Amino acid sequence: MKKFLVGLAITTALSSPAFADLLELEKDELTFGFIKLTDMAPLAVAYEQGYFLDEGLFVTLESQANWKVLLDGVIGGQLDGAHMLAGQPLAATIGYGTKAHIVTPFSMDLNGNAITVSNEVWDLMRPHVPKMEDGRPQHPISAEALVPAIEDFNAKGEAFNMGMVFPVSTHNYELRYWLAAGGINPGYYSPENITGQIAADVFLSVTPPPQMPATLEAGTIHGYSVGEPWNQQAVFKDIGVPVITDYDLWKNNPEKVFGLNQEFTEANPNTTLAVTKALIRAAMWLDENDNANRPAAVEILSRPEYVGADPEVIANSMTGFFEFEKGDKRDIPDFNVFFRHNATYPFYSDAVWYLTQMRRWGQIAEPKSDSWYDEVAKSVYKPEIYLKAARMLVDDGLANEADFPWDSDGYKTPTPSEDIIDGIAYDGKTPNAYLDSLPIGLKGEQTVSGSDVKG
Repeated sequence: MKKFLVGLAITTALSSPAFADLLELEKDELTFGFIKLTDMAPLAVAYEQGYFLDEGLFVTLESQANWKVLLDGVIGGQLDGAHMLAGQPLAATIGYGTKAHIVTPFSMDLNGNAITVSNEVWDLMRPHVPKMEDGRPQHPISAEALVPAIEDFNAKGEAFNMGMVFPVSTHNYELRYWLAAGGINPGYYSPENITGQIAADVFLSVTPPPQMPATLEAGTIHGYSVGEPWNQQAVFKDIGVPVITDYDLWKNNPEKVFGLNQEFTEANPNTTLAVTKALIRAAMWLDENDNANRPAAVEILSRPEYVGADPEVIANSMTGFFEFEKGDKRDIPDFNVFFRHNATYPFYSDAVWYLTQMRRWGQIAEPKSDSWYDEVAKSVYKPEIYLKAARMLVDDGLANEADFPWDSDGYKTPTPSEDIIDGIAYDGKTPNAYLDSLPIGLKGEQTVSGSDVKG
């Protein structure tokens, strides 16, 4: 069987226009992990469209129970790489949680998340949300509208609980960002207390993505931040209402990455390039011709071996619109972006933003210099691998020269204030000034001691 499968890879590669530059692979049989979310799409597409085989790679894709199991698999070598939360390679590399040097040559997508609340909470929020002329809620919705609901729960002696998928997830940081922009303190971490609930107005806890709707329906949590299709699932099940997408929270914000152990990339440089080439092609396919391939992508993702949700649920966010309440569908063509806007390029400034959020909420306990943020970002994000893979695709006629940021220094142009929910601009080159500009969160020399912020 092994000989047949490898032979199939070579036969496919021979028929591919990429064969002229087929790399001499150090390892050609690989296992990659993923979580059942629509933003794992580049992996599924690279497999189903034969892009891995074009590179001479035989890949097995395996869904993982949760993000910790996935990370441990990459660290331990059971997985050769994985669809990861962007915060995971950074946290592992700086030693927050399990210590390991994880790198990424490929960012998997932009946007793709939302924050959903239960119907009960939405009923308490709705009177405080401005309306459009047609009576529908005006978006984006500020977390200020959530304050009366929190007060109502507290008056009944109940804590207000919300779910997120992992302590270093985009979802955790986006939920915290939204809450803080509305004047709500989501709580701090400290080396002694890693719950993230120190001095919190709202209590955030980990819930695996596919379990979010059921946990909301059971009343264990009153809202959550997660990727698709689990916000749209709440709408279909009539158990909750998405109140904001991350596109409205921070336009074209970075999301998942493809993570590999640094030891793997050093031992297998050509294999790493081949994987990156296949993933770039998959991302291009997902976005080309104004998302013309998205219906086909929905069919792929709906299969049980990938996301396993109903096609119509997945289509609600993957095909250019998003449904907030039954019948309230709004055009958001960039809700899921896989290649446009240089989505796949691993920008240092994206890494720095995640690090600032770790520092903001106490996961990085002590102040760090601007140069430290830059050094960590460059140790984890590897645009040099990405651009080498992209150059090969261009030379093979499989990609367009103009689609890649060849001259980038790794930092995006600062995100303007009008593109972020709190009206505060973000410049990855000045992380400490950015932290100082945020009204809630650690800044300067501040630390968390016991239940208080010091300094």
